[in-house]
Amino acid sequence: MTALASRKTAQETTAATPASAWPDLPLAAWQDTRDTLHMWMQIVGKIRMKYTPPVNHWWHVPLYVTSRGLTTSPIPCGGRLFQIDFDFIDHTLRIEADDGSRESFQLRPQSVAAFYAELMERLRSLGFKTPIWTMPCEVENPIRFEDDQKHAAYDAEFANRFWRVLLQTECVFRRFREPFLGKTSPIHFFWGSFDLAVTRFSGRRAPKHPGAPNVADSVTREAYSHEVSSAGFWPGGPGCPEPIFYSYAYPQPKGFAQAKVLPAAASYNSWFGEFVLPYESVRKSANPEEVLLQFLQSTYDAAADLAKWDRAALERT
Repeated sequence: MTALASRKTAQETTAATPASAWPDLPLAAWQDTRDTLHMWMQIVGKIRMKYTPPVNHWWHVPLYVTSRGLTTSPIPCGGRLFQIDFDFIDHTLRIEADDGSRESFQLRPQSVAAFYAELMERLRSLGFKTPIWTMPCEVENPIRFEDDQKHAAYDAEFANRFWRVLLQTECVFRRFREPFLGKTSPIHFFWGSFDLAVTRFSGRRAPKHPGAPNVADSVTREAYSHEVSSAGFWPGGPGCPEPIFYSYAYPQPKGFAQAKVLPAAASYNSWFGEFVLPYESVRKSANPEEVLLQFLQSTYDAAADLAKWDRAALERT
């Protein structure tokens, strides 16, 4: 297939995407469910992190979007493999082992403490002992999982909507990543910060990262050991009462905050130190995929040009 034909096919596919694929996701309507899911995913993510051999930039940690929800992907444990999946269609948590054994339970309103206890019991029944550090990461005023009775909400409709946004965002991120020949990250969901992200690398080392609130310096310095342009989707949270797409550069080149980017709804947020684009402006546009691609490409262009990346070597023409 020629490049022109491939591009035309992608555009036709994009144009056919129904508006319902980008559902309404007001943070205020599902804040309690969001916070509970955040803790549930931290439990599952910590299990993956404990047993998966380390990968550069902490890429052994995240979850991945699937056609039904989110997955750990296979986790090695004592000569065996298992994986844990969130299914946001049937609203089930599934554990499947390499010998065909499996366990599952319903995703429903229950406390983090109850979810943690049930998950650990199901894993033990399959023969997996999975002790983890039970203190949540990257949140203010953390409560140990076994003690957390505060977070206990689960709205199935909004959990499904959240996953559908991740699914469509993943599709656009794949298109955005396609022409880049340099090192790129997987498209992955970080359960600590609760966002879907994709990152491009210039190939150059970065200065030592100064650190971030509620995150160990060793984590940020490993994650940002090299120069990056990174983008993602965040459903909102502390300091941001609405879902957003974001894009930033590290180290941030001079003039980046003043760069002209697309679409018009995008702006530089000095508090976060990144460009943000409200999800609502994407969702309500005539072509959400193309609007999001505009944002991803224009913010990357600004970062790469201002930092003088070797774009001729890093990109397909």
